[in-house]
Amino acid sequence: MAERPARKPRKARTAQVIRTERLTPHMQRVVLGGDGLADFSADTCTDHYVKLLFPAEGVTYPEPFDMERIRAEFPREQWPVTRTYTVRDWDPEHRELTLDFVLHGDEGLAGPWSVRVRPGETVRFMGPGGAYAPDASADWHLLAGDESALPAIARALEALPEGAVAHAFVEVAGPEEEQKIDSDVEVVWLHRGDRPVGEALVEAVRALRFPEGRVHAFVHGEAGCVKELRRLLRVEHAIPREQLSISGYWRLGHNEDGWQASKREWNARVEAEQEGAAPAA
Repeated sequence: MAERPARKPRKARTAQVIRTERLTPHMQRVVLGGDGLADFSADTCTDHYVKLLFPAEGVTYPEPFDMERIRAEFPREQWPVTRTYTVRDWDPEHRELTLDFVLHGDEGLAGPWSVRVRPGETVRFMGPGGAYAPDASADWHLLAGDESALPAIARALEALPEGAVAHAFVEVAGPEEEQKIDSDVEVVWLHRGDRPVGEALVEAVRALRFPEGRVHAFVHGEAGCVKELRRLLRVEHAIPREQLSISGYWRLGHNEDGWQASKREWNARVEAEQEGAAPAA
């Protein structure tokens, strides 16, 4: 058996906060810059993401910052905590990386940080990752998600060529959470109100009269909602897997650490359940 190639060390990048902005009552923007972004690039996928590194409370790491060294020398509970965020925009000319954060009051780690962080502060992160960009050869596009998927959906809409056929659905708490997107596509904003997360989104996509032709779909958000939409697309509409980018960004009742620890098993179980019921492509 051939030996598995050694894992390539993951390099942490360093940036500085340039500015912050409150976009809506529950969405905060943080723009990063600095020389640490000199060789950074995030212009091939519209769902590029980075993993922000938050120091464990009371822990100081040796310089230069090295995640491999930290993992080797520090106990696990002292490793930096990671939180994953989609790249809302990347401006290579000005070396500005824009990230948008959903706010849940004082709950969570990254949301409260995004509100209190100030220009000049240092931020470390890993990445970028990413896998999706709208397929220009598709006959039409479906984009659906909640607030967590809004940055990626907005970036995808702004990347679509003029005249592209697309249906975009975004579920948010209320009208005050809608955002301006630089696209000719009319976004259907679904106001959640007191309804369970994802309920309005599933109803809207289910009610859509699917156009003829090959669709390329991007569906992300709360895991339970995404599970229902995956069944709709794969089983009821028989859309091949390769035409779908679909995954739970988060799950009710779980923080990111808990969700990431169980995500692989959850996805495998959902796929096994639904692929058995899906018609052959």
